[in-house]
Order: sequence, then structure tokens, then C-alpha cells
Amino acid sequence: MKPQNLVIIMSDEHSRYASGCYGHKLITTPNIDRLANRGTTFTQAYTPCPVCVPARAAFATGKYIHQIGFWDNADPYDGSIPSWHHRLRAAGHKVVSIGKLHFRSSNDDNGFTEEILPMHVIEGKGDLMGLVRENLPKRGMSWKMAKLAGPGESPYTLYDRQIAAEAQKWLHDASREHHDKPWVLVVSFVSPHFPLTAPPEHYYRYYDDPRLPMPKLYKKSERPVHPFLREYAESFNYDDYFETDEDVRRAIAGYYGLCSFVDEQIGKVLDAIDRYGLRETTRVVYTSDHGDNLGARGLWGKSTMYEESAGVPLIVAGEGIPSGVQSSVPATLLDLYPFIIDAVGGDRSSMIDSDHPGVSIAEIANGAVPQRTILSEYHGMGSTTGAFMVRDDRYKYVHYVSYPPQLFDLKNDPEELHDLGTDPAYADVRKELEKRLRSMLDPEEVDRRAKKRQAELLALNGGREAVIARGDLGFTPPPGYRPDFG
Repeated sequence: MKPQNLVIIMSDEHSRYASGCYGHKLITTPNIDRLANRGTTFTQAYTPCPVCVPARAAFATGKYIHQIGFWDNADPYDGSIPSWHHRLRAAGHKVVSIGKLHFRSSNDDNGFTEEILPMHVIEGKGDLMGLVRENLPKRGMSWKMAKLAGPGESPYTLYDRQIAAEAQKWLHDASREHHDKPWVLVVSFVSPHFPLTAPPEHYYRYYDDPRLPMPKLYKKSERPVHPFLREYAESFNYDDYFETDEDVRRAIAGYYGLCSFVDEQIGKVLDAIDRYGLRETTRVVYTSDHGDNLGARGLWGKSTMYEESAGVPLIVAGEGIPSGVQSSVPATLLDLYPFIIDAVGGDRSSMIDSDHPGVSIAEIANGAVPQRTILSEYHGMGSTTGAFMVRDDRYKYVHYVSYPPQLFDLKNDPEELHDLGTDPAYADVRKELEKRLRSMLDPEEVDRRAKKRQAELLALNGGREAVIARGDLGFTPPPGYRPDFG
């Protein structure tokens, strides 16, 4: 690829299915769709971890969670492991972030030339309750999922409007400045992460639509009974506060509305790229850190390996990327690391380590990568056991250190309605996928290592009772807002 500028647009908690270009029949995302029309859309892309802080650490470093040890939302990235931004900045590229990073602090050297409106974990510590991995406590702020759903503005929507404004200003100025080397701009929004409060013009578009669906497998009699899922749902007891179908309807409309709202902000960034004459010299990536269960199977939030939670949108457009194409090869956010280095003309030999597992998404888009097996893992809040997902061209296998596995045939069951994790007919498939998992890592060793680190952090913060007494936030406040523990 020819070295060019790069804009990376990242949202938060945007499930892969929740865009028009991914086939959603109700959600309208015209700006994401137009990016897809001029680029390549990856239909089987996944997060390396279905929760914010570890996913973003993995995205920065281009390595799996078990390689870097930023295990959960109480163990944020601190700049100690080189990121692609560190390495490009050191080579003379301007690398700027606007918006959410969810690292430890701007007092750390996170590798950026400049951080504009950065959002990091609260108090440099994050979600300390996530360090409790036994006898899981109930989350005091779980009520926010249901009770804040509806029309209006929230601190998050106001923050996203600021991010879009700053991005437009930055692009305007960048188009008039001389740069010795291509630059990278990361524009990171927080929507559609809850609170599910959506601006009225977006909210009512869905709330007033009689086609607005109830979540799949939402009835209590339909929900899966796997112990990992039940533990998560009992700790993050969001569903306890959805007392009626009307409560659920408000939440669905809120999330859909936020998807259209963040699409609107993305449109402002894309328009600025065109307006200031940058389109021919700038590649664009759109993705998210993870998805959201949004009531499916009675689950809300993320933290599971279902498609709604672990699947992410991933779209790339620009020079050297096929236009209007879809790729079904499994991909991961880690595949962005080598792509970013290549896109701006970085030196692979000095910037990509031998243990970087990703392959460039440009290579995938251009058909140079055959079918492959990718990994996602989870070691955080609402779980007592490590969870590891491997995905190939047909199957998804989820391995739990302490519980029975799950298996889904995504070719014949894309909605994951039938768990084959204990079906004798699929024993050989499970055996083969577990073998592939163990070729990447030792699940028991990784689980022990994660829990050892979490126990150390728990002790440093006063122990179990102290962190439970501190409470949880529900969601991290953006810059300028005080934390609301409960």
C-alpha cells in the first residue's frame, strides 16, 4: 500500500449486527453504510475481549489479553507495553487521539502526540469490583440500564458531540499544515454504550415503529441455563429492573437510537475528510471495542462470547482496499495493528514483534489470507472462570476453565439458538477446536495468572469488602462529570 494518512473511528459497544450495511432491517446508519460502499466490510470480525478496558489495551498493543496482562476493567493500559502509537510517534508520525481511550491516565505516556478530550478509567483504578472473582456481588448501579432508557441527552451524547466537533476542527487544520510523514487520527466515541438515553429525533424513530422487536430468547423459559451466563446475569442483574415489555421497548429504542446518533457523528467526520480535500490521501477505518447483548437471552451489556457481544463492525476504505466488498474471513481488532503500520509507511521489521498474532486487514481484504482461527478471551467482571472463544469459518467454540463448553454451528445457526456444547454428535468438532485453542495458550495457566494479578490488586485496594463498599459506577463518567458510585 502507498503510505497515506489514516483516520480510525471507534465507537463503544456497537454490536456488529446493528448497522444497515450488516443487514439490520430497522436501524438506519447511512454514514457507516456509505463508508462500507466504498470499502471492505468484514462480516466476521471480533473483539479480543468483550469488555472495554482489555479490548482497548489489546487494540493498542496488537496482542492478546493473555500476552499483555491487562485482564479486566480494573487493570487499565498504562503505556508499559509498546503500542502502535508509541512506535509511529517515535518514527516521526503525528498520532493524535480525540475522545475515549479508557487507559489508566493521561499522566502515563500512552504513545500519542496529543490526547484531546481523553476519557480514562476513574481515579486511575477503574472498576475495582471486577477484581472479585468468587461469590460475585450484585451490581448496585444495574438499575441504570432500564431506568435511564428513553429520549433525551446524556453526558455521553453531549461528549460525543464534543468529540465530533474537535475532530472536524483537527481535520480542518491538518489539511492546511505540512506534515513530513502521514498522520494518524483516532476519533473515539462512547455511543451506543449505555445509558440508553438517545436524542429524541433518533429515539422516536424506533420507539414509534411497530416493528421494534423484543429480544430473542427473552422469555425466562427460553433462556440458556449455562452457569457462566447465569453468574453474569445474577451479578449484573440488569434484567431485574425490566419489569414490563414497555421497559424493554424503551431500552431497545434507546440503543437503536444511539446507533443512529453515533452514525450521525461519524458522518460529520467523514464529511470533514471530504470537505477539506483529504479523501484521496486518507484511509478510514470504522470499528467498535465490543458489542452489546441488548436483552438477548435475558442478558444486557457485554462480557459474553455471543455474536451480539463479541462481534464488532469492521470497515476499511481507501487506497489499496477493494470497494463495495464483504469479507467473511474471521478477523479481529488485532489485525488492525499491522494494517496501521503498513498504511502510513511504518517499518514492519522494527514495529511488529514476532509474537504479534494479527495479520493486516488489507491482506485479508485482498484475498491473501485463507480461512483462519481467531481467539477472544474474558477474565473480568461478573465471572468466576476464564472464558476462551475460538472461531473458524464455521464453528464457534467457547471453552470455560470451570464449566462445560459451548459450541455453535454459525453456518447453520447464525443466531446461536442451539448450543452443541454437550451434544455427543459434535465431540470430534469440540476436540479439534479445543486442540487449536491449546496450541495458542494453556487455559488453566492463563486463568491462574489472571486471578493471581486480580488478587494482588484487590489486596492493594483494601480487599473484598472495601471494593464492594466503594461500589460501581454503571458506566465511566466523561471528562467534566463526577463519578456516581452506588
